Amino acid sequence: MRQKKYFSLILAAMLLSMLAVAQSSKKASKANTLEVSFNYQRQAGPGSNQYAVWIENEKGEFVKTLFVTSYTTKGRARGVEQPKRGYIVRPACVPVWVKTSKAEEKTDQQLDAVTGATPQSSGTQTFTWDFTDEQGKAVPQGTYKVKVEATLIFDSDIIYTGIFSTKDKPGDITLTSELTKPDEQHKDMVTDVKAILK
Repeated sequence: MRQKKYFSLILAAMLLSMLAVAQSSKKASKANTLEVSFNYQRQAGPGSNQYAVWIENEKGEFVKTLFVTSYTTKGRARGVEQPKRGYIVRPACVPVWVKTSKAEEKTDQQLDAVTGATPQSSGTQTFTWDFTDEQGKAVPQGTYKVKVEATLIFDSDIIYTGIFSTKDKPGDITLTSELTKPDEQHKDMVTDVKAILK
């Protein structure tokens, strides 16, 4: 009788252990961050070198900006004039991000939080999303889009889009691209764009 009781306890402990391992591996199999990267080659002359990276929900509604270059949001001071936001001075500056994010409704402080200097040299740029919205709250489970928009030169604009779910396992996201106007001279500004769930 004592042996049966001992055996039952061992069996119960083994089952609990196996269940814990299964739950752990189940959790580990679901991604909890998104990493976006691309190779950036700085271009010469005005009207270029601006880009934005952001997240939309399945309906195409804005969720969060991961990064936008500083000229886009802060512009550039000319003489004694106060600087105007770059997308006002140059409407062709990442226009899809401007419209989707409703940039005109955001305060300077809100934009500052996601703005970074335009890189002065070439190299890999990397951005991470932790599945939170602009307020830092976890987003609902579901399907999302990651977008990278780059203004190659004036109205030559390229947008990369990837669709994924918060329930997806770690791995690469397939990206599609759409180019408004080809520009051979500046086509290498943003290349090797990747989006990986981790």
